[in-house]
Amino acid sequence: MILYFLRHASAGEPVSNPKKDEKRALDETGVEQCGYVGRALAALDVQVDLLLSSPLKRAAQTASLVGNELSYEGKLVFEDALRPNASFADFRKMLDKYSRHDSVMVVGHNPSLSEFLGQSISENGCEAAIDLKKGAVARTEMNRNSAALTWCLTPKILRSLYAAAAESSRPKTARK
Repeated sequence: MILYFLRHASAGEPVSNPKKDEKRALDETGVEQCGYVGRALAALDVQVDLLLSSPLKRAAQTASLVGNELSYEGKLVFEDALRPNASFADFRKMLDKYSRHDSVMVVGHNPSLSEFLGQSISENGCEAAIDLKKGAVARTEMNRNSAALTWCLTPKILRSLYAAAAESSRPKTARK
């Protein structure tokens, strides 16, 4: 299975009330990040059979916006195993439930998502030190018990690539 780990995009500052924080939406930067990430994944011809998201608003919005860029036509499935403080055991159980799919994208939060990625790619079950930034996406190839990290992209890298591509496509007389 190809498994994409996507951390929700920028959503401003956390709110102290947990119930209100669950409803915290993406900010303007987060919406922009989703555009960069989604367009880059589409350019890489990423196709997913299933899009799973934490039920928190900022993750659901990230999944929806990136899914739109990928022309994903399936249903967005909400999973508690992708909440901010979910356990790795719950995450593995969730993956087992969807193991018949060839390509799955999971959208969640830190610290859990970085921990899940780190534990998945570690050979000895320890956690590899991976810190998914907001809006970052990592591609792994999973087998039954482990995964191999293929690549990891951040919105900052993608924004830089878009800027460089736009600059190089402008006529030389229009460049600064």
